[in-house]
Amino acid sequence: MPRASSVNVEGSCEALCRTLVSQNGLQRESADISQSVLYTSLMGLLLVTDNEKGQVTLGSGRVGLKNIGNTCFLNAIVQCLSHTRGLQDYCILRSYRHEKFSKEEAKLMEGFSQVLSGLWNVNDVDTVVNPRQFYNIFKEAVPCFSGYSQQDAQEFLRFLLDKLHTEINRRPNIRRTVKDPEQKYARFRLSEEAAAMWKKHLERDDSRIADLFSGQLRSSLHCSVCSHYSNTFDVFCDLSLPIPKRSSAGEVTLRECLDLFSQEEKLDKDNSPMCERCNKHTESTKRLSIQRFPQVIVIHLNRFTASRWSISKSTVYVSFPLINLDLGPYGPVDSSPALYNLYAICNHAGTVNMGHYTACCLDENGWCFYNDSSVTPVSENQLRTNQAYVLFYQRSNSSTTIRK
Repeated sequence: MPRASSVNVEGSCEALCRTLVSQNGLQRESADISQSVLYTSLMGLLLVTDNEKGQVTLGSGRVGLKNIGNTCFLNAIVQCLSHTRGLQDYCILRSYRHEKFSKEEAKLMEGFSQVLSGLWNVNDVDTVVNPRQFYNIFKEAVPCFSGYSQQDAQEFLRFLLDKLHTEINRRPNIRRTVKDPEQKYARFRLSEEAAAMWKKHLERDDSRIADLFSGQLRSSLHCSVCSHYSNTFDVFCDLSLPIPKRSSAGEVTLRECLDLFSQEEKLDKDNSPMCERCNKHTESTKRLSIQRFPQVIVIHLNRFTASRWSISKSTVYVSFPLINLDLGPYGPVDSSPALYNLYAICNHAGTVNMGHYTACCLDENGWCFYNDSSVTPVSENQLRTNQAYVLFYQRSNSSTTIRK
C-alpha cells in the first residue's frame, strides 16, 4: 500500500485524539489513549481509504501446510494465527512496515506474512503452502528449535509471538543497565496502580501483537500475620490452566480449570515473598485474577506434567463453550461481563513421545479441520475432544476490538 505522504501523522494523531475524547466524554488528561494506539487507528483509516480504491480480496483460507519434518506443531499454530482477526489483514497488507520503530528488516514477520499470503491467496493457486523459508528464519532466531525432533506447540507459539513483537515493536529498544526502582502505589486505588503499571509496560512494548494478545494478571498476596494486602501486576499472552484430576473416563469443564487457576493458594514461610509490613517471610495466601482482558485470549490446557523421572499426559475430556465464554468472574470485583467466542483450536493426539498436532479453525463458511496438507470441513459437534490443547478465543463485546 502506498504511503499517504500528504498526511501529517503527528497532527492527525492529535486530531484523532480530540475526536475520540470529545465523542466519549473524556477529559484529555484522564483519557487512556497512547499515541501508538492513535497511530494504529489512523493507519487503519488510511487502509480503509486505500482499500476502497483497490479492495484486497482474500481467498477461502482453506489451504494446507506442508509437513517438512515433524513440523505439525508449527502448521497447527500458524493455521490458528492465520484465522486471528486483526493479525491476518495486518500481515497480508504488510502494515507493520509503516509502524515498526526499527529500520532493520523484520525478517521473521516477512516470512510469516508470506505464509499467510499464500494461505489466503484469492486465486488458491496452491493447495498446499510450504513454510520452509519461514521456519528456517525462525530457527535462526530460536536455535533450540533446530533439528527434526518433536516440539511443543504452545512453547512454539510463545517464542513466535515474542519474536514477532520484538521485530515490529513501535517503541525503541532502550537498553537499561540499571534496574528500574520499584514504585510504590500504596496511596493509589487498585485500578490506578494497575493502570500505571500498564502504561509503563506500553512505554517499552507496543505492537500489534501486544494490541491483540497482551493482558494483565493481578497477583494478590495476603499476610496471615498482619493482614496486609499487596499486589503485583504482570503482562501475559496466554493463560496456562491446570486440569483438575479425574479418571481417564472423567470429564471437567473449562470453568473448573479456570476456578482451579484462580483459587486461593496457601504459602508457607519458605515459599512466600517477604511481607512489606512485617518485613519478613510469613505464612500467606495468594490469588490470581485477570486485571485487564486481552482482545484475544489464548488458553493452554496444561495436559503435560513433569515428574522427577518422566513426563505424563492427561487425556481428561475438557468441555469448553464455543461462544460467550464469560471471563468477567475472573476479573476485577466490579468487572462487567467479558465475553469471548472460540475461533481456533490446536489439538494434540497421541502420547508424550509419539504425538501429532492438528488445528480446527473457524472462517466465514464454518469450521475446518487442518491436518498438515489436508483440509476438510468439520461440524461443531466434532470440535470438543480430549485432544484439545490450546484454545483461541476472540473478545466479542469490546468496543475497542480490532477487526478486519
